[in-house]
Amino acid sequence: MRATFMYGAGDVRVIDVPDPAVKHPTDAVVRVVRSCICGSDLHPYHNKPVTPEGTSMGHEFLGIVEDTGPEVTTVKPGDLVIAPFAWSDGTCDFCREGLQTSCRHGGFWNAGDVGGGQAEAVRVPLADGTLVPVPGIDENSPLLPSLLTLSDVYGTGHHAAVKGRVSPRTTVTVIGDGAVGLMAVLSAKRLGAEQIILMGRHTDRTDLGREFGATDVVAERGPEGIAKVRDLTGGDGTHVVLEAVGHMPAYEQALGVVRAGGTISRVGVPQYEQAPVGFATLFGPNTTLTGGPAPARAYNNTLLPDI
Repeated sequence: MRATFMYGAGDVRVIDVPDPAVKHPTDAVVRVVRSCICGSDLHPYHNKPVTPEGTSMGHEFLGIVEDTGPEVTTVKPGDLVIAPFAWSDGTCDFCREGLQTSCRHGGFWNAGDVGGGQAEAVRVPLADGTLVPVPGIDENSPLLPSLLTLSDVYGTGHHAAVKGRVSPRTTVTVIGDGAVGLMAVLSAKRLGAEQIILMGRHTDRTDLGREFGATDVVAERGPEGIAKVRDLTGGDGTHVVLEAVGHMPAYEQALGVVRAGGTISRVGVPQYEQAPVGFATLFGPNTTLTGGPAPARAYNNTLLPDI
């Protein structure tokens, strides 16, 4: 089959690899019908060291089940399924607590002998705990692009809002107008926020953000952007900031626009290890810092009816 591999910064190739097959009784083989590129794919695209063997790509996909191991009971050949960006058993204590990204027996695509979703097919470990069947939908449905958001970006935007404790009583700033930022806007609106400020400067995206629920758009960055958000909130900033970028300037912007006593929820994969967390930034104003990789599998049943 054909699969996408990255061999270094800017070096992406579609190559021939062996077809996946069931290796364990809990596996399924899924033929991919939709896949996409994540913001976290773009970071290695810009800075990945050269690797002669390459790395498989893709962690967001929909597909049709082609084969299953004898212990798989929740999906069957022919089912259209959503594959969240982490695979998990669904039974360990972390999974039962809704944190499938920390599953004791799970993992992530493109690691070890598990390939990626930017391919013609994928072997899915722990299929019962991982895959989400969508009854009544086939591979020709016009809903496929929207269903694909449940493999990552909608769940990630929703996770940002949930970890930030967005509610009708909170004002919200979303930093970043990419797919996750737009889904964070949609999620904040879904949870009742009445003022949602989207910080982004791509008009086609921010227009969609307004459709999803953004009440204000701030295109400026740095001190000018912070001042604009403060002006829109009577000088205070917003109760919640959803940071969907992952670069240090976005984190610094979040610090600048969060209200005293507020929460910064980060779901953009941080491209830095050190970040200001001292008295002036977090401790003094009683700011909460939260976020992390979204357990997309935990949110699928909640968000699927919206699709």
